[in-house]
Amino acid sequence: MENFLLRQGTRRETGYDVIYSNIIAVKTLAEMLKSSLGPRGLDKMLISSTQDVVVTNDGATIVKEMDVDHPAAKLVVETAKVQDSEVGDGTTSAVVFTGFLLEQAEKLLDQKVHPNTIIEGYRKAEALALSLSKEIAMQVNPEDRKYLRDVAFTTLSSKFFASNMDKVIDVAIEAVFSIAEKQGEEYNVDLSNVKFVKKRGESTDDVELVKGIVLDKEVPSPSMPKIVEEAKIAVIDFGLEVEKGDITAKLSITSPEQIKEALEEQARQVKAMVDAIAKTGANVVISQKGMDDIALHFLAKNKIMGIKNVSRSDLEKLAKATGAKIVSSYRDIDAQSLGYAKRVEERQVGKDKAIFVEGVKEAKAVTILIRGSTDVAMDEMERSFNDVLNSLRNVLIDPYVVAGGGAFEEELAMRLRQKTLPGKEQLALEAYANALEEMASTLAETAGLDPVNAMVELRSLHAKGMKNAGIDVMKGKVEEDMTKINVLDSLRVKEQVIKGATDAAVAIMKIDDMIAAAPSKQPQGQEQGMPQGYPPMG
Repeated sequence: MENFLLRQGTRRETGYDVIYSNIIAVKTLAEMLKSSLGPRGLDKMLISSTQDVVVTNDGATIVKEMDVDHPAAKLVVETAKVQDSEVGDGTTSAVVFTGFLLEQAEKLLDQKVHPNTIIEGYRKAEALALSLSKEIAMQVNPEDRKYLRDVAFTTLSSKFFASNMDKVIDVAIEAVFSIAEKQGEEYNVDLSNVKFVKKRGESTDDVELVKGIVLDKEVPSPSMPKIVEEAKIAVIDFGLEVEKGDITAKLSITSPEQIKEALEEQARQVKAMVDAIAKTGANVVISQKGMDDIALHFLAKNKIMGIKNVSRSDLEKLAKATGAKIVSSYRDIDAQSLGYAKRVEERQVGKDKAIFVEGVKEAKAVTILIRGSTDVAMDEMERSFNDVLNSLRNVLIDPYVVAGGGAFEEELAMRLRQKTLPGKEQLALEAYANALEEMASTLAETAGLDPVNAMVELRSLHAKGMKNAGIDVMKGKVEEDMTKINVLDSLRVKEQVIKGATDAAVAIMKIDDMIAAAPSKQPQGQEQGMPQGYPPMG
């Protein structure tokens, strides 16, 4: 009947076949990421169409770099992206847990349980899990660096440079406290105030925190000072160059004197700008736009260091770090708009040069200088820093932590099984608990343990009231108290995993009709009417 309704070539499939094919797609995606879970997780090598190589076990990066084409799998990719933007960690867990929830739902569908019953049961199980999670968690003092170190250690333990974590953890904690703003009892942490600069050379162990800003620029004129102590910094977003008109104009010149006059007029314009800046007492000028040769000459004459073509985001970080105001016209510049830094210096970093703006009054913007022998290593180091900075931020914002190593998931599963829901919704509650338990089982598997034996032992310990018992992945055994070996996770990350994965699983189970329009231009050999990569229907 739909042939009369839909455009020619459109394909439609309804009923349980659609739900099953969507579940298979998400399970496949989860299976791919499953081996990357935990400290013993393996890395993925992703090669783009332009032959760029990314080696990572960071879930957010994997799903962003993978060109996922299946519509249902795209929903889960969006879940991972939301997890990354909300809490910055736990992306692999979110995708894997979504896969486990749908795997358990598939078993219930086989038992003729209606999708709506499963959805209702999952929603109630999610609400119970979130209320129980606060009971299981431990409240901590966010200023106690011991807990912050433990959370950072747990986050970093799955990264491939995990041999020298102490320095990375110290840098991350120092960076977060430098940019954190306390309002009453609560913290506000804006991680956009952390800038990363990557320079080839040395090793990843030589990472450095600069309390200020590092600009990937160099001094444009050899006549300018390379070091300025007690710097008064003018931050401008206009160019120190001759203004070009919006409309193309012709200048009719009939004698050499007129050329001289035109050039002198241009020089006067630029000199007026430089003089206005010099009058304020500024000895460093940092501009978003260009500086021509005339401007560089006059700046050097006034012993002013000039830096040109700085990005807008760097300009804003500079203003925040130094206390400067971004000025849009040389007529508005005055001494009050200048920022301060103890030292501005051009330094050699490896084979390149960079400008270091250090000793600012309040380091509300900081730079992490990453070194490494390859771009792959430095990129992975930056991703790892992003994860650990987000983990620390989560503890400062919501000061609750839980035991890692699958302890939280196992305890939550056990407590959920003690609850009751009406009718067949109880089956969905059991399925939800089983999916949570699968997370702990996967950690045991990646650690090289027998997952069945590990789970039997883990269940036994939790039944005895040891709520912090989990998998010690590094030693390959079941540990009675993960907090004693300093394995802690942020509760905020765990809660977001539960919310995001449940939302994705429920969204996929609600789809029972698939209508695929016929593409306007069909690649040869592709089945007409279906999106590329979608499994054959029926």
